[in-house]
This record gives sequence, structure tokens and C-alpha cells, in this order.
Amino acid sequence: MDEKKIERLLDEHGIRPTANRIVIARALALMDYPVSMKELETRVQTIDKSNVFRTLSLFKEHHLVHQLEDGNDVVRYELCLSHDSEEDDDMHVHFYCERCQRTFCLSDTPVPQVDLPSGYEKMAVNYMVKGLCPACSRRRILHE
Repeated sequence: MDEKKIERLLDEHGIRPTANRIVIARALALMDYPVSMKELETRVQTIDKSNVFRTLSLFKEHHLVHQLEDGNDVVRYELCLSHDSEEDDDMHVHFYCERCQRTFCLSDTPVPQVDLPSGYEKMAVNYMVKGLCPACSRRRILHE
């Protein structure tokens, strides 16, 4: 994703495009899986930890990142490609491989609609499926 597209995405989400925000959004756009804050810090070594954290918090507040937990006490982030700061039309299922411990985006698998009882208000959805990824599944079959 080039800088103009990143600036447009930031603008669509009501976020002023600063140099640090562009760098962090570009780093997230280049990743093909959800990353931890530590992985992101390694990727953008020119920005200190507190700025990365503040930027991710701002992105989350404006629905520019999905924040998900993989069940191992690690919070992961991925760029949200929704074009709206209020409504997230980019929600999808994630898959956590219990063998290689990687988290995968299943971008073509939408999160199923959940009808909540009266009085409940949805703020976020974190839909994680756990099992074996295709590579680990093949290795298991080969070793049996």
C-alpha cells in the first residue's frame, strides 16, 4: 500500500496523517498476519514503544486496526481496511495454529452475525478458531 492510500485510509477514519502514523500504518499493511506490539516495534525501530502504543490505541479508537487476543495472553493488531470510522465492514475470522503458534487472517471468512439479547451492546468482535494450520496438519499426517 503506497503512502497516498495510507493517508487516504487515515483520513477516512478521521485520523490526521503524521509521519509516525503513516510509518506504523504502512508496517501493518505490509504484514500478512496480525502482529503483536513487540513485533511491530521491531519492524518500526525508529519509533519508541510509547508512541507505537499511543498510535495503536488511536487506531483502535477510530476502527483502523482490529485488536485480537489469540488465547496466549498476546494482543495482536492488524490494519482494518474498512472505509468508515464508525462501521467496520472488514471483520473476519482468525485462525490460531496450536502447533506453530501463528495467527492467520481468514479474510474471506466473515464473522457470523450474532443477535444479542435486548440490552446488550456490541463493542467489538474477536472470532478466533483454533486447530492446526495446513502446513502443521500435513506434517502431522506425514509423521503418523
